[in-house]
Amino acid sequence: MLIGEIMSAIAANQVKSGVSVLTHRQRFLDACRCRAVDRPPVWLMRQAGRALPEYRKLKSKHPFLTLVRTPELAAEVTLQPIQRFDFDAAILFSDILVVAEGLGQGYKFRDGGGIDMAFALRTTDDIKQLNVSALPERLDYIPRALKLVRASLDDKTALIGFAGSPWTLANFMLEGGSADEFTQAKKLFYSEPEIFSMLMKKLTVAATRLLQMQILAGVDAVQVFDSLGGLLSGNAFEAASARWIKQIVSALKGTVPVIVFSKDVHGHWQTLVDTGANVLGIDWTVRLADVRARLPEHVGVQGNLDPSLLLMKPEVVAAETNRILAEMRGARGHIFNLGHGVPPDARLENITALVETVKSFK
Repeated sequence: MLIGEIMSAIAANQVKSGVSVLTHRQRFLDACRCRAVDRPPVWLMRQAGRALPEYRKLKSKHPFLTLVRTPELAAEVTLQPIQRFDFDAAILFSDILVVAEGLGQGYKFRDGGGIDMAFALRTTDDIKQLNVSALPERLDYIPRALKLVRASLDDKTALIGFAGSPWTLANFMLEGGSADEFTQAKKLFYSEPEIFSMLMKKLTVAATRLLQMQILAGVDAVQVFDSLGGLLSGNAFEAASARWIKQIVSALKGTVPVIVFSKDVHGHWQTLVDTGANVLGIDWTVRLADVRARLPEHVGVQGNLDPSLLLMKPEVVAAETNRILAEMRGARGHIFNLGHGVPPDARLENITALVETVKSFK
């Protein structure tokens, strides 16, 4: 489907009786700033891609990395879930490992699942050879895709950019890809802190530059995915992950709201607040209202439906969505989302039930 056809369908979905108080974009941005909204905005991590039949059809013609690196195709995939579900926000179809690619360490997907880096970082020289200055040119396809999406969305729907956290990126880059157990980053952190710091400084600059490129291309907000933050013990989380995220947020200087999603990191709410994030993404293993009660009023929360519920029945999804909404009633700064990404075998009727439940919530 062409971008123009997609956006015609989006426009048709957005025609409603009466006048809406807020556009999707304004509702999302107001929630990011903990302002009053008519209902929580809704979008889903990994909403673009593997669960959608239109994506699978496109992927049957083009490998994943071709979709990511071709602006017109990346834009089309980004817009597909907006056409189907009319979310309040779109998120660029991409991958956190583009940062590694931009530094000179390519990646690919294994036939049986998982990721292979072109090589593993094994020596100090490997780290020194990572080239931050080459990143803007190597990743030029990302702002080009975002500009296409931004032009199509106009001012009606928010657009989110993202990057992986330095800690999460370091794990994949040091292991050489996916691993049953990630150990190399921890080993470097504890045994060779100076070399660990050298790597993290490069990754922090690289992630910051990527986010700045996305902001200049027109995104309304950015998210930092600290997907492996939960690997760290309590006393190591701030030094190995949060401090570097804080540097990224600080370098962005409040140009757009920043969402920080650190999976499986519980009991470190103040450390996450101290990163300067506007919104904290919360996984599904904690009660969202309890986290909300522990955070300052100016910091929002995003989440946190259990993704596995999208494999169940629509009535179960609706009931659990309503439960979270009811528990969060009256709380400012709530963006409805999953506690992690959409599963590849999620049922479309379940996503529809989720979105309709949020949109009808009063």
